[in-house]
Amino acid sequence: MKNLLKKTNPDIQRSLFGEILDWMLAPLLFVWPISIAFTHYFANSVAGFPYDQALREQVRTLARQIVFSDGQARLVAPAVAQSFLRSDETDIVYFHLLDGQGRLLAGDPELPPPKDFPKTVGAIAATPEQVTFREDEFRGQTLRIASLYVPLGTTRRPTGWLLVEVGETTEKRSQLANKIIASVILPQFVIIPLAVILVWFGLSQGLRPLTRLRDRIVARREADLSPIALRRVPEELRPLTEAFNAMLSRLQHSVAAQQRFIADAAHQLRTPLTGLKTQAQLAMRDNDPAELRHALRQILLGVNRASHLVDQLLTLARTEASGHAEQLLLPLDLQALLREVVENWVPQALDKGIDLGYEPAGTVLIKGNRFLLKELINNLLDNALRYTPCGGQVTARIVEQGDFALLEVEDNGSGIADDEAQKVFDRFYRVEGNDSEGSGLGLAIVREIAEVHQAAASLRPNTRRAADDAPPGCTARIVFPIHRHESPRPVIPEPVQTGFA
Repeated sequence: MKNLLKKTNPDIQRSLFGEILDWMLAPLLFVWPISIAFTHYFANSVAGFPYDQALREQVRTLARQIVFSDGQARLVAPAVAQSFLRSDETDIVYFHLLDGQGRLLAGDPELPPPKDFPKTVGAIAATPEQVTFREDEFRGQTLRIASLYVPLGTTRRPTGWLLVEVGETTEKRSQLANKIIASVILPQFVIIPLAVILVWFGLSQGLRPLTRLRDRIVARREADLSPIALRRVPEELRPLTEAFNAMLSRLQHSVAAQQRFIADAAHQLRTPLTGLKTQAQLAMRDNDPAELRHALRQILLGVNRASHLVDQLLTLARTEASGHAEQLLLPLDLQALLREVVENWVPQALDKGIDLGYEPAGTVLIKGNRFLLKELINNLLDNALRYTPCGGQVTARIVEQGDFALLEVEDNGSGIADDEAQKVFDRFYRVEGNDSEGSGLGLAIVREIAEVHQAAASLRPNTRRAADDAPPGCTARIVFPIHRHESPRPVIPEPVQTGFA
C-alpha cells in the first residue's frame, strides 16, 4: 500500500537509506545480465580453443598421410589411425579428402564441403599450409570443421590443390563452456546476496553521522537556539548544518525581538497605566464638576500617550522583524513620498505655530518599502515638531549626491550635544533637561527602518543659524543608495512650495 501511495503521490518521500540502497543495487542488477552474456561468450571461446588445437593437429596429420603415385593422390592412413580418429566418445568425427574439382578421394562423403567449392579454391588456398576453421550444419547438428589446402607440385608453383577437412560435433565444447559458465555464475548467487548485505551494513554505518546529528537536535531543550557545533559533522552535511544554524540565528533574533517587545511594553505601559488609575481614583472621589472635568482631561491625555506608545512599540517590533526577513523593496520616488507625508503634517505644524517647509527637487528613485518609509518620515517630522518651540522652523528636503540620496529634516529647536547625537537612536533614551513628551522610540524606529533599506541614519547639531539670536537646532539625515535603471529619467516637475512663511 505504501509503495502504491509513493507511485501515485510524488510528494511522499521515501527514506534516504532506501533511496541510496536502490541507486546502488539498481546498477548491479542491470550489469549482472550483461556480465552473464559476456561470460557465455568468453566461455565458448575458451572452451573451443583446446579442441580447435586438436582439430588442427588432426587435419595436419591426415595431410601428411597423402602420397602421390602415377599423378594420383591417395590417403595411406592405416585403419588403426582412422579408427583412432573416430574414437571420440562424446562427439562424432568426420573427415574427407577432395581434389580440385570437388571429387571425393577418401573419407566420409556426407561431410559437407565449403560453400562454392571448388570455384573458390584459388582464393581460399592463397595461404597454403594454414589451417582454417568454419562451422556448418549437418543432420541437425553443428559441426566445427578444420580445413587445410595441400598444393600439388611445388608450393611456389602448384599445379593443383587438395582439400583435407576434419569436422566434429560441438558437444564437448558445449559441456566445457557450461562448466566454465557454472563455475563463474553459481558463486555469484552467493556473492551478490552477500554484497547486498554488506552494502546494507555499509550504508547503515555510513548514515550513522546523520542519525547522531538528528539525536543531537532532538536532545536539545526547547529554548536552546544556539548554533549546532560543526565538530564531527560530515562534509556532506556541513552545508545543511550551516543553513540550519542560519535559520536558528534568524529565529533567535526574532524571539529576542519579541522578548524585548514584551519587556519594553510591560515597562513603558506601567507608568501611563498607573497615572490613568490614579486619575480615575481621584475622579471617583471628587464631587466638584470642574475637578472632575480636569481629571477626565488628564485621563484623556494619558490614554493618548498610552495609545501613541503602543503604536510606537508595535511599529518598532514590526520593523525589527522586517529587518531580518525578505522585504519587497520596489523602485519608488522618494521625493514624491516626502512631499505627500509633509503635506499630512501641515495641520499639526499650524496648530503649534511652526513653519513646516519643504524644498522640492527632481525625481529621486530608490528601492524601498513604501509603508516603512512613510513611518520613517513620520517619526522624523514628529521628532522635529516635538522639540521645536512655537515660532520655529522645520524644513524637509532631499539632496542628491552622486550615487546617494540624502533625506534631511532640519529644525531650529534647542539642538543636541555631539556626545548625545548617537545615543538618541537607542530605545527610550531621552535627552536630560528636555521636558517634551515622547516615548523615546521614534529615532530607534528610524534606525531600524534605515537598516532595512541599507541606509545610514544620523543626527547632528547645526553649524549655521538662521539669525544671530536663533537657537542652532539639529538636522536628521538618512543616506539612501540611489536606484539606477536604463530607462530615461522622468520629467522633473515644477517646484512647489508647501507650508507657510
